[in-house]
Amino acid sequence: MNATRLLHDEGQSLWLDNITRDLLDSGTLKRYIDELSITGLTSNPTIFDHAIKNSSTYDVSIGEKVRQGKSGEKLFFDLAIEDLTRAADLFRPIHEKTNGVDGWVSLEVSPLLAYDAPGTLAAALDLFARAARPNLLIKIPGTKESLPAVEDAIFAGIPVNVTLLFSREHYLAAAEAFVRGIERRIDAGLNPLVGSVASVFVSRWDSAVAGKVPETLRNQLGIAIAKRTYKAASALLGSPRWQRVYNLGGRPQRLLWASTGTKDPNASDILYIKALAAPFTVNTMPEHTLKALATHSELGEILTTDGGNGEVVLEQFAAAGIDVDALGAQLQKEAAESFVSSWKDLMAVIASKSAALGNPRLAKTGA
Repeated sequence: MNATRLLHDEGQSLWLDNITRDLLDSGTLKRYIDELSITGLTSNPTIFDHAIKNSSTYDVSIGEKVRQGKSGEKLFFDLAIEDLTRAADLFRPIHEKTNGVDGWVSLEVSPLLAYDAPGTLAAALDLFARAARPNLLIKIPGTKESLPAVEDAIFAGIPVNVTLLFSREHYLAAAEAFVRGIERRIDAGLNPLVGSVASVFVSRWDSAVAGKVPETLRNQLGIAIAKRTYKAASALLGSPRWQRVYNLGGRPQRLLWASTGTKDPNASDILYIKALAAPFTVNTMPEHTLKALATHSELGEILTTDGGNGEVVLEQFAAAGIDVDALGAQLQKEAAESFVSSWKDLMAVIASKSAALGNPRLAKTGA
């Protein structure tokens, strides 16, 4: 039995952090579901930027939409929704079999809205309505400015993937926004069953301190932060406040490990996968990491709810001069900026292709 199945059987959901039309058209995504225990999927602006820029698969659809008068963000979201509704339909049997716990796909609002709560909420409502799939999560950044949009979206019944979380404190703030939204639904007499995950980025911590700490601490910071966060999440899920929500029909917000591809070429290709194997969590992994995991036949120890040695390791980083609170804030800011950069690049690609493909004469000549 390969490690993807072992991980699934231990109670962790494996999601693919990728989406392309080629994955759908070739049947590869369906094969990953059937053979590698994939039960969900995430996307982001960088993924779509690479998919559209490096492939001609979208060209016909872009040309058609341009001739319909569409451009820019509207055209892009049409493309993204086409892909993600197809993916959602592939995962729909899993969604139904697990009573909505699993089988989700994620679509992110424009990164330009990371500090605009009203704009984020409006975009979330629009995208969820346009997709018209119950197993679509709308990704909303967990920045301080966007957390009110998380709460309001949950209150409106929109399933949310809170993204761009890096620290325990980021996670707790996102969880608070989620539970407030659910409590407002309860108070309003609405069904409290609204799906959500909280996405904590892992590997970027280690990239940020590479070469700045002793060799003995290499590739350990992201895992230690994740362990600290898992301990906090486990305590929160068992708290009286959250148990009241469950008793009234709500469902826990699951913790999701993001950015789990190994960046260090000298480290194990499944470094973060093995270290963060934990029941009732999600690990969304790049395609190359998924394939690497499938070549393994063992996992190792399962993460314990007390966070294991996480705090001990964090003390060692503090002694080495690393301020994790300041670094967490910096990483969130940089990640938001990175997605804005990818978004602008994506819009430029859309504009360039639209200019050529929307003109039948240029499209035929390949100009």
